[in-house]
Amino acid sequence: MTEHVDSSEAAIARLLAHTDGPLRVGAPLGLGKPHQLLNTLYDTMLAHPERRLHLYTALSLDTPTGRSDLERRFLGPFVQRLYGDDFPRLKYVQAEKDNAMPPNIEVEEFYMQSGALLDSAPAQRRYASLNYTHVASALADRGVNCIVQKVAADEAGTLSFSCNTDLTSDTVAAIVARGLPRPLLIAVIDPRLPWLGGGAEVPHGFFDVVVTLPGPAPQLFVLPREPVSDAEHAIGLFASTLVRDGGTLQIGIGALSDALCHALVLRHTDNARYREVMRALDPAIEQHPAVIASGGLDPLPNGLYGCSEMVNEGFRLLVERGVLSRKVVDKQPLMERLLDGSASAFDRELLEREGQYLHGAFYLGSPDFYDWLRNLDDAERRAIDMRPVSETNQLRRGDEALDRMQRRDARFFNTCMMATALGAATSDALADGRVVSGVGGQYNFVALGHELDGARSALLLRATRTAKGGLQANIVWNYGHTTIARHLRDLYITEYGIADVRGKADEDCVVAMTSIAETRHQGGLLDIAKRNRKLRSDFVPPDTWTRNTPQRLRDALAPFRKDGTLPDYPLGSDFTPVEQRVVKALEWLQGATATRGGMLRTVARALSTRTPRDTEALQRMALDAPKGMKEYIYARLLGLALHDA
Repeated sequence: MTEHVDSSEAAIARLLAHTDGPLRVGAPLGLGKPHQLLNTLYDTMLAHPERRLHLYTALSLDTPTGRSDLERRFLGPFVQRLYGDDFPRLKYVQAEKDNAMPPNIEVEEFYMQSGALLDSAPAQRRYASLNYTHVASALADRGVNCIVQKVAADEAGTLSFSCNTDLTSDTVAAIVARGLPRPLLIAVIDPRLPWLGGGAEVPHGFFDVVVTLPGPAPQLFVLPREPVSDAEHAIGLFASTLVRDGGTLQIGIGALSDALCHALVLRHTDNARYREVMRALDPAIEQHPAVIASGGLDPLPNGLYGCSEMVNEGFRLLVERGVLSRKVVDKQPLMERLLDGSASAFDRELLEREGQYLHGAFYLGSPDFYDWLRNLDDAERRAIDMRPVSETNQLRRGDEALDRMQRRDARFFNTCMMATALGAATSDALADGRVVSGVGGQYNFVALGHELDGARSALLLRATRTAKGGLQANIVWNYGHTTIARHLRDLYITEYGIADVRGKADEDCVVAMTSIAETRHQGGLLDIAKRNRKLRSDFVPPDTWTRNTPQRLRDALAPFRKDGTLPDYPLGSDFTPVEQRVVKALEWLQGATATRGGMLRTVARALSTRTPRDTEALQRMALDAPKGMKEYIYARLLGLALHDA
């Protein structure tokens, strides 16, 4: 029988009474983590050092703080506006960042907020490298005896997993299948969380304890929408040419995914303009073998079906603009009739009434995205279903034939940090072993790209990055860490084009990968390949490779940037207009000062150059009336960046 309590303290007391030995607590990744309850648990364990807590989770989200004084000046007011004064930051995350985790508390994560815990010894030591679909089994192996989760509730009190259907049910099933006691299940109702039915609706009596906290609920954690650069727009545009009408779509998160979704909408709703942009990027794009074999440039009248572990802002845009519209049903005979063309009018009526065009396992996004989910009409709500990650990230046992019918012409788009000339990808960790993020579902989707008929896996990356020491290539000969092995190579996309390396010999792979590297880095790759007998000694790159420069890219996209075809914020923005200018300026400044020489040159220019005064931007950064030399230099640097960005 479910017990209802009205405080985190009461729920934790129930947990302590339930378990005599170590607490082995599981919590969902991302939005479904009940921060207030977990903070109460952390404080309780601090007060009881004789008790041990093992917390198993992922993606423990923390509000941004900024790495420099200028970033902190920008982020302070922005974070306060977006998250409010009462957002409960996770105390164990602060302990991880401070390398001050209490000895009786251990946190194990299989996915980290990108780059946030690189310098945390506790987090790095206890990282678990797992495919998303293997997590439930791993939690059962660890003997988890409690799961805590944030849920939504409707007016009748029916609960919904809402943002996280990914692991809870599968984990409980895996634990019980081991012959272990069913874990204590604690739900915390969040009135701000959108209620979703279908696969997200919680069976009656599933949770042992349901917590309803008093007072107004804090803001939901949000992911601010990032600006999309020339390079990111180009990557999204190239990726959009590989999608086939009537197919299936999986995407990741971030500016590259935003750019891809914007490009797909442009392809569908303004095809003439889309073709103009593509010709400007690559006049021969329609003759690219991968585009001919796997995609195209025509509109998408039959629509796409989304099956993605994460539902994000981009899917909202695709739904609203009619791109995500191909519905599927969990009825194999009907799917067979739809595929062979024998479906009746009744079949199509049933498909329209009961079919769904988007399946996901968790969601995360902006305030506008959450509002969209809250305000779905009944038909839209039925067409979106949240499901366990065992269903979205792999073929279901017993339903494999049905999954194959639903996921026809699947395209799996994910990002990586670096790729090698021989086709391996680095997505989650550095050469020294430190974890940046995690494997998550990337391997699952790469494998599906090879396993499903007609499917393709595409890894998206920028050709270069700015790091300490200046500009560095992201397509390298070799790297000390691999996430996706080169025998799984398929499609790679940079701002300079598409490399189809699936099933190719090493020499052909080297040529294809080098062709999408920046021009200044191509010679070094080719020289190494020749020295290592991976490329014939007389190979001469074609003249077209010399076009792979940032300036040529800027020139090609400039008209479309200017007229709004390729906006900075294609999915909307959480920044005010003045903040958008400051964001662009800070990004420019970060690149200009990445090296000591760059820093000195930029400061000298800022002090000697007279630029127009942007009073609004200076006021927003509290630099309109500088106090002291430090703030004076900041103001001049910002003024230069606002002018040059």
